[in-house]
Amino acid sequence: MAYDELVLAPGSISRTLPIPGLAEHGIGFKTVEEAIGLRNHVIEQMDIASSTRDPAIRDAALTFVFVGGGYAGVEALGELEDMARYAVRYYHNIDADDLKWILVEASPRILPEVGEEMGTYTVTQLRRRNIQVLLETRLESCVDRVAVLSDGQQFPTRTLVWTAGVKPHPVLAATDLPLNSHGRLTCTPELTIDGATHAWAAGDAAAVPDVTAPEPGTETAPNAQHAVRQAKILGDNIAHSLRAEPLETYAHKYVGSVASLGLHKGVAQVYGRKLKGYPAWFMHRVYHLSRVPTFNRKARVLAEWTLAGLFKREIVSLGSLEHPRAEFELAAGGKPPHDPKGSN
Repeated sequence: MAYDELVLAPGSISRTLPIPGLAEHGIGFKTVEEAIGLRNHVIEQMDIASSTRDPAIRDAALTFVFVGGGYAGVEALGELEDMARYAVRYYHNIDADDLKWILVEASPRILPEVGEEMGTYTVTQLRRRNIQVLLETRLESCVDRVAVLSDGQQFPTRTLVWTAGVKPHPVLAATDLPLNSHGRLTCTPELTIDGATHAWAAGDAAAVPDVTAPEPGTETAPNAQHAVRQAKILGDNIAHSLRAEPLETYAHKYVGSVASLGLHKGVAQVYGRKLKGYPAWFMHRVYHLSRVPTFNRKARVLAEWTLAGLFKREIVSLGSLEHPRAEFELAAGGKPPHDPKGSN
């Protein structure tokens, strides 16, 4: 297929390891569907624990293991623990202390993006909420719904969330374009693919030199902060190329990071300033609201957040969003789709 300009921006997929049982029982946390499914799954496990008389089933249902101490793992764990702690008021036979939350991280620290001090603070805050934070620990197996860790601990669990990073989309390996050691497209600061004519890349799939970094050879991180900014420069540069004009250089200086740890809880390091608790959570919300496109969408999101702050939290499972045609297919005589919640 001939082309005038080629743009490759397939993004990334979850980075998994060949751990026994992970493919069968692991739950990802990268897409909107996975996020909704995980929320529904946690509520469903509380329903199971409340209705069963088998202590083994109850214990496994109320044990939640998260693997990966980056943004995705820590924020997912913090938000879900906060939601579940609120939801227990609707169960007459479940207390907040019955819930067992475990964060497994292979490195000596979590949230490296917010600095060592804020990472240590986050560990302290999570442990105060009775969340087990296991550093320098790896998941060895999760066969038969039992999480086996490298330190010898074993946790029967029906919820194992895998958030141990991402890797470039495998479609890149099927091309003849230049890739770096991590499998990302080797790009120039102008977002052209190095060594390829009329080819461009941006986002998680692109290894773009960070011209603002003090150390030469540094590449921009595969995150949304860079992706949305690179997309604008890429579009402008294609227009410049068609008009035979000079190309713009992508340059975005890292100013800090924010992370939510649940409702009204968070950590942040922005412009060298460290924030904790409510101020960090508020900055997290403000920053994400500023990134929402169009004024109309911003107003809708802000109105939803404001109303959510004035009333009680909604603790309702929205399972039909995951498989909207399941009921119709069953009525039509077809085979219903496999329910991932049953295997997770």
